[in-house]
Amino acid sequence: MKHRVTGKQQNSKMCFLCGLKNSFGLKGEFFELENNELVCIFKPSNEHQSYPGRLHGGITTAVLDETIGRAIMMKNKNEEVWGVTVEFTTRFKKQIPLNEELRVVGRITNETSRTFEGTGELLLPNGEVAATGLGKYLRMPLTKIADFDPLEQEWKVVKSAKDPETIDI
Repeated sequence: MKHRVTGKQQNSKMCFLCGLKNSFGLKGEFFELENNELVCIFKPSNEHQSYPGRLHGGITTAVLDETIGRAIMMKNKNEEVWGVTVEFTTRFKKQIPLNEELRVVGRITNETSRTFEGTGELLLPNGEVAATGLGKYLRMPLTKIADFDPLEQEWKVVKSAKDPETIDI
């Protein structure tokens, strides 16, 4: 089903998942959808493999965790709230290929004033679910997590002519 993109989230310089200048990173792009889900689009390469031609399970977990954890930013536009992972479970269903565009969909399923929970799926190019994730997070301002200078880290929305207007999930 196609969903309209309502926004794009920031990328940074060196983050493994979204860092645009990290030569070993995934360079994932995060798109907010009208249905309150967040989609990460990325294309893993040979540096991200475990078995030949397959995405490493730890990287699969990292992308699921990041996408679900970032979904809280959609609900808190007026404050700098981030998710710090408390626990995370990944279930692997299918082998995940390299060198193909993949999508991860994440959403918030429950939240309190201090924590939130969410679920997500890594989708293969044909739409099949290859892995699922379930996470629990603490809500925290970035200033309590890390010494983060947005200018130095190049934390900004990077628009592209290739940015989709709709995403099929």
